[in-house]
Amino acid sequence: MSLPALLSDRLRLPLVAAPLFLASTPTLVEAQCRAGIVGSMPALNARSAEMLDDWLAQLTEVLSQPLTSHGALPAPFAINQIVRRDNHRQAQDLALLVKHKVPVVITSVGAPGEVVSAVHSYGGIVFHDVVSVRHAEKAVEAGVDGLVAVCAGAGGHGGTLNPLAFVNEIRRFYSGTVLLSGGLTTGKDLVAAQIMGADLGYIGTRFLATRECEVNDAYKQMLLVSNADQIVNTALFSGLRANYLKQSIARTGLDPDNLPPPPAQGGSGGHNGAKLWKDIWAAGQGVGNIDDIPTVEALITRFEDEYHRVQMPARRPAAV
Repeated sequence: MSLPALLSDRLRLPLVAAPLFLASTPTLVEAQCRAGIVGSMPALNARSAEMLDDWLAQLTEVLSQPLTSHGALPAPFAINQIVRRDNHRQAQDLALLVKHKVPVVITSVGAPGEVVSAVHSYGGIVFHDVVSVRHAEKAVEAGVDGLVAVCAGAGGHGGTLNPLAFVNEIRRFYSGTVLLSGGLTTGKDLVAAQIMGADLGYIGTRFLATRECEVNDAYKQMLLVSNADQIVNTALFSGLRANYLKQSIARTGLDPDNLPPPPAQGGSGGHNGAKLWKDIWAAGQGVGNIDDIPTVEALITRFEDEYHRVQMPARRPAAV
């Protein structure tokens, strides 16, 4: 495994919880970190820079407290920074990440160079979301500390590439940390990701169906009854292709099997009065493997058991 020193002895499992737009909160992030994995949330989940400042102070304080009398600390937390030009809070939020020395920053949708320089100034690390080989090459040139390979099947704004093909090609030119995103829902999936050449799994949808996640109960119940056939991939709502729960689209009055094409030039439309992310709900293709709503700690304990059981070497038949 290729892990930054900041993570090498702090993780219970090789796992980063993906930042969930509107769904990840300090409560969920704290639970994830206390369970031994990197918890994360988007900076823009805070409605203002002032709220983000408060949240970062809160997380920094609570996650500096040892878990046990032996002094073991929770896993580090991460903040997702959107680096697209239309993020008007970008500079303000980045200054707050530096102020609070956020350990891990995950950049998305744009060039990460400015964030890399700022975060490296205090010893933090930067992972960058990539959906193509060219994106990965440019991120490596920018000096990121890891690549999040967002593959087909990831919830929300996912990629289209097969994970085997994508990770293998990344490994032809990059030996640093690779995180695999797209349909992972179990501890054995983490083993599979590592066998494929990734260092860490990157799981989002599964954490929507946890007690600490503050999305509404209808969203959680829809996750429990949906499967991969009920995931719709469309650019209609945000201008970028993303995966959504079919039932949530249908509830707005739209026909999920006969959606209009997205507006030209990457615009968005077709909401039918519904609010994207609040009424039209994102989920990945691994949703069919979600059957309950445990606490984060119980879920990570389950992942840990699955991970180590799969890792156990199979017994060879005795020689005859």
